[in-house]
Amino acid sequence: MENSKSSTKRYLIIIVALLCMFGFRLLPAPEGLSASGMQVIGVFVGVLILWLTISIDWPSILMIGALALVPELKFNAILSGAYGNSTFVFLMYTFVVTYALSKTSFIKRTALAFITSKIASKGPWYFVTLYFASIIFIGCFISPTVLFFVYLPIVEEIYRLLKLEKGSKLASMLMMGTVIMCGISSGMTPIAHVFPLIALGLYQDMYGVAINYANFMTIAIPVGLICSALTIFAFKLILKPDMTALKNFDVKTMASIEGKVGFDEKIILAIFALVVALWVLPGLITPIITTGPIYTFFKWIDGFGTAMPPLIGLVLLCIIQYKGKALLSFSEAMSKGVSWPSLIMCASTLSLGSAITNADIGLTTWLSASLTPMISSLSPIIMVLIFTLWAAIQTNLSSNMVTATVVTAAALAITASMTNVNIAGIVVNIGMMASYAFATPPAMPCVAIAASSGWTDTMNMMKYGFIVMILCVIVATFIGYPISTFIM
Repeated sequence: MENSKSSTKRYLIIIVALLCMFGFRLLPAPEGLSASGMQVIGVFVGVLILWLTISIDWPSILMIGALALVPELKFNAILSGAYGNSTFVFLMYTFVVTYALSKTSFIKRTALAFITSKIASKGPWYFVTLYFASIIFIGCFISPTVLFFVYLPIVEEIYRLLKLEKGSKLASMLMMGTVIMCGISSGMTPIAHVFPLIALGLYQDMYGVAINYANFMTIAIPVGLICSALTIFAFKLILKPDMTALKNFDVKTMASIEGKVGFDEKIILAIFALVVALWVLPGLITPIITTGPIYTFFKWIDGFGTAMPPLIGLVLLCIIQYKGKALLSFSEAMSKGVSWPSLIMCASTLSLGSAITNADIGLTTWLSASLTPMISSLSPIIMVLIFTLWAAIQTNLSSNMVTATVVTAAALAITASMTNVNIAGIVVNIGMMASYAFATPPAMPCVAIAASSGWTDTMNMMKYGFIVMILCVIVATFIGYPISTFIM
């Protein structure tokens, strides 16, 4: 009986979504909005309903089919913009390269290097800070979900050695902090992180200019570090855990990894470092060195875009062998390392963004003309605060990718004709906040797992998750955005 009700509800939701996607064109359009504009809005509303209630994968494919029925859009162009977009290819290659890194002992060795260091042994809060710092560092290059599952056995080993019991504030803090730091770190770089890339991709589609990764990281890394520090202070001042168990804890009792780093792991790490360098160095060097062979070389590298470095890394990993075996099994990486639902949704959001900003459809022009009179009197910083807070709240109540798509599309449409606000800075903030998902179980799978683990609970995750969220919004608005206006 329960299954029957669930099935009926599912079909009703799908029917409502389909009516929106294919019926909005028939509704009377507001003044100044074309029928095709209504159709695109209907597709957007319909797929949003499906994303939030049913799934993110097949509705994304359905959306591309629905957009093909808009007269101004050509199906081949939609497919090319979705699956032939450099962002889609970049993500696929990056997932493969980071999968090779995740198969090495590098991540666990790095984590243990932080929490077994001399600094960590100076006191309980030193240990906690170094533990969280290790997550932040590694999370800059690894997806948050993968990172959480890497750290889950590490934090459980800490619980065992400290003889902590479920219900302990210290145990709760370590579990909540693990989730929060995974979220913050995923907003600090676009490497292997889908959510910032969706925001950056939509901006590039509309303006034809990319926000380079060096600029994004120049803004996002300081914001992330400050937010991480404030999270620790919030735990210390509000949660006030009993740190007695850590005072007598010998960090050397943490299980070490047997043996030295293998030669194959060193090669994989070197290749990954090369990929990161090719992403970041052009944006850092070309503003400083403006002539000569060094400038020419890095400008040439930068001209290939963001998908070339991971392509080079992928090919090298497949070519180079160690003991008769390739460093990377391509088929294994494609099946186990690539998050295909995320990729498919990313592709669909790129095509949706192109439809929303299509000049012939005129949706952006209509939105801007309709909303500009209402918000034109607002100061730029208030507008930044509104979009940053919107992204932060929505990502903690629903899908990160939906948040990045919806809020970025709205921001681009509303600010299209404004000159007193740094639109790129707003997009960077949205990309960051879309990643800061750690307050409620729908936000990310790791939140649900942490809340049901017994080491913390949903109420604590929500309480401290939303406290940290507010702090992050303040930091992104009043520190991140001013940095954006200075460098972009």
